[in-house]
Parts: sequence; structure tokens; C-alpha cells
Amino acid sequence: MRRADRLLQIIQIFRRRNRITTARDLAEELEVSVRTIYRDMVTLMASGVPITGEARIGYVLEKGYDLPPLMLTIEEIEALVLGARLVGAFSQDDQQMLLATGNALAKIEAVLPEERREQMNLINLVTGVPELRSSGCVDLAILRRIIRTGYKVQISYCDGEGALSNRVIWPLGISYFGMTRMIIAWCESRQAIRNFRLDRIETFIKLETRAPHTRQKLYRDYIAIEKQKGIRAVG
Repeated sequence: MRRADRLLQIIQIFRRRNRITTARDLAEELEVSVRTIYRDMVTLMASGVPITGEARIGYVLEKGYDLPPLMLTIEEIEALVLGARLVGAFSQDDQQMLLATGNALAKIEAVLPEERREQMNLINLVTGVPELRSSGCVDLAILRRIIRTGYKVQISYCDGEGALSNRVIWPLGISYFGMTRMIIAWCESRQAIRNFRLDRIETFIKLETRAPHTRQKLYRDYIAIEKQKGIRAVG
């Protein structure tokens, strides 16, 4: 969890509990050290959040404190809602992404001024995508975690001619083109970036070896090459 997210979460915990809360309580809920919570308290107090208390005793948030409203234009809200609905349409077999999309919209709605909340609930933008090809044996939530943490993966892959091969790849990203989802990855056997269709992957095994840190540069190079080809790659 990023520090900014954790600071926001601490405020939400105070609002939910509405009583004195110790640093140890916060540390256990957020799965960080007590020392980290002490540093976070100093940061929040210095930024003007009305928290009173001290170490080893506990802290309390002043009643009535609320986060400042998120000032978005109606066009910005429409863009966020449309994007979330498109993500939802592309994630019908990806429950973690569906849940994250709904949670994100709920958080945005919670910090909008009342007028904007009403407008958000009246947005009439409909999305639809063709039926997606199966993700097969690949769990998309696990794949995203592997991409974030940089581990290598061993796959058995069936190409367009039906030939099966074993590959060790460095997953760099996931591409969504039409009905097909693919892993963008560096292939060790080909020594090049390749796209692997999820529905053609027969086995998918996470290895305990991390890819080199050059993988981010490889991903940026891939996006640049795709754009040069005239493909509207966004990433």
C-alpha cells in the first residue's frame, strides 16, 4: 500500500471507530509496524488533520472532520464512469477487477459534493464489448500480481498452427484487442517481446526467479514500436 493511501485509510479508520485508537490497533489493521504509524501520525498532524493524542496512549480524530470534496467537472466524472464501465465490460471473468472498479467509483462518489454525486448517478453512458475469448488456465488477478512483482513464468503455448512449445517469459503487461486478451512478455527462447494469447496457454506456472529490472524499459520500447506501426496502443 502506498503511503498516501495508508494516510487516507488511517483517517477512514478514525471516522469509523469514533473513539480513542492506539497506534498498535492501527498497525494491526494496516499490517505495518507501530513505528510506521507514529511517523504517519506526525505527518497527518503537521498537514492540519485535527488528531489529538500521543504515543503509547492513543489518538482520536476531532468530530465533524471530513475530507475536502473532490472537485471534478461533470466531463471528468463522465470520463471516469465511462472508463469504469468499459473495464467492467472487459472483466466479466475477472472478479477482483470487477470489485476494484466498483470500489473505486464508490470512493469517488463518497468525496464528491452533493450536486456532483447526483449528476454522477444520472450519467447515461452505455458500454458493450464482444464476447471475450476465454482466459483459459490463467488467473488474471495472479497475472497482474506477477507483472507488478516482476516474476518469471513458465508456459506451454499452442501457436496458430497447433504446435506446442514450452517458454519462459517475463510478463510485462496485458493487452486487450477486440475479443482477445494477450500477455505482453519477453520470451527467453526467442530473445524478443512476444504477445501470447491467453486462450492458447495450456499451462501457466509462476517461477521463483525475478526478471531483470530492464523489463520496464522493454515495456516502454514495446509501446513505442506498436505506435510506430500505427497501432493505437495505450499504456
